[in-house]
Amino acid sequence: MTNEVAKFGKKLREARLKKKLSQGDMAKILGVHRTYISGLERGRRNPSLLTVQKVAKALSISPKELL
Repeated sequence: MTNEVAKFGKKLREARLKKKLSQGDMAKILGVHRTYISGLERGRRNPSLLTVQKVAKALSISPKELL
């Protein structure tokens, strides 16, 4: 995947850990499978803008902080 997707994944992981959430916790909040969160964090999945927005809301941060 592209470098931007990998950067998003790294920032997602950092923000998730800062909130003390597991991948499973994030998955439940977003209504997705845990492996989807894993794929995002590893840069294997290219998130849509809607997904970025949902993730940011779940973490109580702005989408800009993830991008």
